[in-house]
Amino acid sequence: MQTLKQLNNNELQGITKLTLKEDLTIFPEKIFDLADSLEFLDLSNNKLSTLPDLSKLTKLKIAFFSYNLFDELPNSFKNCNNLYMLGFKGNKIEVFAEDILPLSISWLILTDNKIQKLPQSIGDLTKLQKFPLAGNKLTSLPQTMQKCKSLELLRLSANNLTHIPDWLLELPKLSWLAFSGNDCSVKTKVDLKKASLNKLDIQEQLGEGASGMIYKAFCPTLDKDVALKLFKGAITSDGYAVDEMNTYMSIGKHDNLINVISKIDEDEKLGLLLDLIPKSYQNLGFPPNFETCTRDTFPQEYSIPSETIYEIAKHIHSASMHLHERNLMHGDLYAHNILINENNHCYLGDFGASSFYENKTCEKIEVRAYGCLIEDLLCICSDKENPYFKKLTTIAQTCMHENVKERPLFSEINFKE
Repeated sequence: MQTLKQLNNNELQGITKLTLKEDLTIFPEKIFDLADSLEFLDLSNNKLSTLPDLSKLTKLKIAFFSYNLFDELPNSFKNCNNLYMLGFKGNKIEVFAEDILPLSISWLILTDNKIQKLPQSIGDLTKLQKFPLAGNKLTSLPQTMQKCKSLELLRLSANNLTHIPDWLLELPKLSWLAFSGNDCSVKTKVDLKKASLNKLDIQEQLGEGASGMIYKAFCPTLDKDVALKLFKGAITSDGYAVDEMNTYMSIGKHDNLINVISKIDEDEKLGLLLDLIPKSYQNLGFPPNFETCTRDTFPQEYSIPSETIYEIAKHIHSASMHLHERNLMHGDLYAHNILINENNHCYLGDFGASSFYENKTCEKIEVRAYGCLIEDLLCICSDKENPYFKKLTTIAQTCMHENVKERPLFSEINFKE
């Protein structure tokens, strides 16, 4: 992170990344002096409400203005022809005007605003791959969005949508979709017994996700250690916390899903008690980065034998089939949401983007995500001459067919030798 003083003293010439967090109310004009080099600009967590025309920043690729005071999406980027990632999460944006974004945009983050309507020109963003929109006030989607053929990840949870249009489910690359917490969402009626937070001996923090913190805790009534997930708030980056809770309470028992014991619902705190997973389990991958956009990442020089990938694929196939028998879409089927141990046993976790559905085409959306998962793992396969590699390649290609109707359901995917 840099300082405004450094910027004003001309100490930042030639930098490619600039982050300023100083309660800014006005865009610092000195930033334009960095136009010959600046590629990454982060002015999040300030008090900005307007921006000038930023077309002078010809090399700008990534720009973040999250957690500011914007009430409309600024008309400042139209001529930033290299800009591919733009973030305005957590503002107060109500207005998204027509034809104000460059056609280069592939990743647009508008989570947690007050947008009631998307412009018709959204369909012109044919390079758009990733579009988080959870926590707005949308009642419908413009039909022009069906021209967004590159769209792979879409977050629509916690809006006011009255229906999910059929054309959306037919987009050729859509793989990670979330739409819980809308007027049209399927409501579940499951419940779990309550646990008392003050009776738990809460110990060290085990992890943190988009929706909450996970702790190790001792539960006296069960006389054992458990995992405690406490949600950060009523709404998360993927949707409402209560919807994620309902999913966990609905998934039932499966060898590749973490067992849910009870819920916490007291003093405005929401949480869950789950079986504690041994430390021998590790995340299979890392989340996408700025370059990969929608695809997972892995440690450098990391590789996996094809037979191991085959075992992983079978485990996640079984878990997915179990979920979709309940008309439940995970919504975030990725390697970074899979835990694996030295014996290649897997758990599929993190249901923050899950959605119950009625249209069975939703399953075929997730089948493509499953194909992407296999493809990502095959990219780090250590023995590509093995017959398993060829078998898995065929499965992945079948699951990723661009004609949604041609994809199999999970129950139709064949793992037989």
